[in-house]
Amino acid sequence: MTSATELQQGPVAASAQHVSKKYGSGETEVLALRDVSIDFSAGQFTAIMGPSGSGKSTLMHCLAGLDDVSSGMVRIGDVTLEGLSDKAVTRMRRDRIGFVFQAFNLVPTLTAKENITLPLDIAGRDLDQEWFDTVVGRLGLSDRLTHRPSELSGGQQQRVACARALVGRPDIIFGDEPTGNLDSRSSGEVLSILRAAVDDLGQTVVIVTHDPRAASYADRVVFLADGQLVHELLKPSADDVFAVMRGLGEGEGN
Repeated sequence: MTSATELQQGPVAASAQHVSKKYGSGETEVLALRDVSIDFSAGQFTAIMGPSGSGKSTLMHCLAGLDDVSSGMVRIGDVTLEGLSDKAVTRMRRDRIGFVFQAFNLVPTLTAKENITLPLDIAGRDLDQEWFDTVVGRLGLSDRLTHRPSELSGGQQQRVACARALVGRPDIIFGDEPTGNLDSRSSGEVLSILRAAVDDLGQTVVIVTHDPRAASYADRVVFLADGQLVHELLKPSADDVFAVMRGLGEGEGN
């Protein structure tokens, strides 16, 4: 198999070093991550996969500053999350990270444009109109900007969520099952958008998914089992990914 170092290009957008995460204590203690070390290079699309309970979502939440690690170190670019105040972590997430969730997380009373610009509005940052027009055009939303979420299809709502993540030019975009609520056609559209965000716009994308077809859009797929990194593939096909998942004891399930 191709060496992972062959994909390492440019700076590291996010990094976990010897990260462990436990929940509970005593008899109820669960070790969700066990001494995980991994780098995510800027300008790449990475998918994180694994059976249910493998720690894939926990890893992403720790990387994104949504959850604290029990031990180890997480960095976004040159910023180490440990030791930052809650306010500083919130600011870092707001200014340097974009999020695309399975549930879209759009504000129902706002238009598509208002949803897209909401993080900038909250941060008090000026809108780069040229960049906004580029993102909205790429995502095919130019004629949907005055529509509210209830007037949009699921695929269109997720495209709005992608635009919201992109418009602030974050260092890295995290997607937690971003196609989990979509049909196959809309799923393909959103994945193509994330792929283009990397190839054409120079973004860095990391998604958690259980779908081998979704993972096949990535440059790199890393697999977790029992809270540990166990395998990775570079430039894989959906069949390659499915074969690894089957070997980990999970077929087409979550």
